[in-house]
Amino acid sequence: MAFVASLLIIVVLLDRKPRLKEAYGCIAIALISLIGAYTAGSCRETDTTIYVISLVGAVLAFIIFLQAVIYFKEKVPIVGKFIDDIRAACFWAKIKDLHKSVSGRLQRAVSRTPSLRAINSRKAADKASSLVLLLATLAAAITYQAGLDPPGGVWPDNGQGHMAVDPILLTTNPGRYKAFFYCNSVAFVASLVAIILVQNKLLLETHVLEAAMVLDLFGLIGAYAAGSCRDVSTSIYAMALAGGVLVYVVIHLVFFTLDHTDTITPQEIEIVEKRRKRLLLFAVLAATVTYQAGLTPPGGFRLHDDGSGGYQAGDPVLLNNFPCRYTAFFYCNSVSFMLSITLIILLVNPHLYRPAIRSYALAICTAVGMFGLMGAYAAGSTQHLKTSIYIFALVVVVLLVIAALFLLFLNKNRNTSSQLKPENGEDDKKTTYAKQKYLMLLGILVPSVTYQAGLDPPGGAWQHSSEWYDAGNPVMHDNRRPRYLAFFYSNSTSFVASIVVIIILLLEWKDKKKRSLTLRVLSTTIVLDLLALLVAYAAGSSRGWKTSVYVVALIIAVLAYIAIHVILAFLCSHHDDSSQPPANPPPIQEEANGGNQA
Repeated sequence: MAFVASLLIIVVLLDRKPRLKEAYGCIAIALISLIGAYTAGSCRETDTTIYVISLVGAVLAFIIFLQAVIYFKEKVPIVGKFIDDIRAACFWAKIKDLHKSVSGRLQRAVSRTPSLRAINSRKAADKASSLVLLLATLAAAITYQAGLDPPGGVWPDNGQGHMAVDPILLTTNPGRYKAFFYCNSVAFVASLVAIILVQNKLLLETHVLEAAMVLDLFGLIGAYAAGSCRDVSTSIYAMALAGGVLVYVVIHLVFFTLDHTDTITPQEIEIVEKRRKRLLLFAVLAATVTYQAGLTPPGGFRLHDDGSGGYQAGDPVLLNNFPCRYTAFFYCNSVSFMLSITLIILLVNPHLYRPAIRSYALAICTAVGMFGLMGAYAAGSTQHLKTSIYIFALVVVVLLVIAALFLLFLNKNRNTSSQLKPENGEDDKKTTYAKQKYLMLLGILVPSVTYQAGLDPPGGAWQHSSEWYDAGNPVMHDNRRPRYLAFFYSNSTSFVASIVVIIILLLEWKDKKKRSLTLRVLSTTIVLDLLALLVAYAAGSSRGWKTSVYVVALIIAVLAYIAIHVILAFLCSHHDDSSQPPANPPPIQEEANGGNQA
């Protein structure tokens, strides 16, 4: 119900004049359905179900109580005096005085700082608010999930020194688990506090929340280093990757600024800010998928100790069966994660990211992060070397397809070059930027879903080895091999094509014609990318070919619906044009009438 209501909200908002009443009604239905789904899925007893449902009434009662308190405080003097006395008894007055003192000092600091008295201070505050909200939402989402599903898994039953659903890592390595838990919890709490205080303009102008989010990101680094590996040396190596990225960026900037002036024009600032948005979008989503993949690696975890096999509960299955492949996955994933976090930290300060973007230091880091994602996908999504080679061969295939499309559109442009309309500079810039942003958004969202689907394929992985299969291999690979191959290669094609599209979008094309042609080629590539994603969904979401045919039939039905809608819109517009009388009579007829009158 919530899913259908969400789709209806999107349909309503697509209208040029959206009907707000219908939209709000669908939102209410979606929220109520979410509460019902949460209640049905999270509770196993009747009393807990009643408790969750009663929370809705409790929250509404609390809101009504607060409204009543505010109303009676303003209207009834006795109630207002009583509330003030309670606040004074609860040290509320001291807290309020402390708040006034701190706010006054911050306000004086802001008024004494010349850079904060700029004309566009409000615009800078809005940009900082968007940045803090984006980072806080990212950190809150991934740390909440990681806290509920800790690395190493949970015990399936009771045993010596532990109980069922206790974290395995807490029993086998309590120091490492506590380091992960506290770093993850600090990042989660800091994110929630930042989300609550993000509307405070004073905190934004003094960059307090941005500094808190940098600390939040360092908490993510500590949690990743503690939870993604089981020995101290590997954790040190993982954290050293972030330092290595910072050292590289500093060295790159030093050589870039040797023969470069410090002046930057407003046009260059606008271009840098647009590129910063694209880089930040990639870094946020890459950090999300790599953080989750590092804490819950492909193949899952061992749930029991095995002294003869030489592994403990909580160890990754892939580490024992395929140590080289797991090592390749871990370091590629860690490189991409640390690069993403470092990019986010650098993109906070304009004094750092402006020269770094102009010198292409951050673009190089982003490209390396993309190849790290590709290497982690190739190592973690399959247990066979030949299949990993096929994944890298897909890069060459995608590049050949893009080259063929480029030549095709180039010849088409040559044939129609005489019919092209003159360019409008400002409108063309806005259209080009909007198209780049659209392609970058799709190019980033597709890898975020295909990366996780490739590492954790549908049907799960075997937990124990036998003569027919190895632990960590996908179950569907051995039970339904043709269907798994269809899913795997379609998913891999979509993932690789998206990575290539993002890397090409990071390049700057000075020639307007080449840039326009490149965007057309990438738009076609994204369409083919989404078709491959659709095939992967049809193959992986069902276990019978009949159900997959239904998915294809749904595509045809949706296309038919769109075609009917386009035809109806065309017929209506044609009917409106034919029904309107001409506004003015032809000038020749006027001259003729004038001549007859004369």
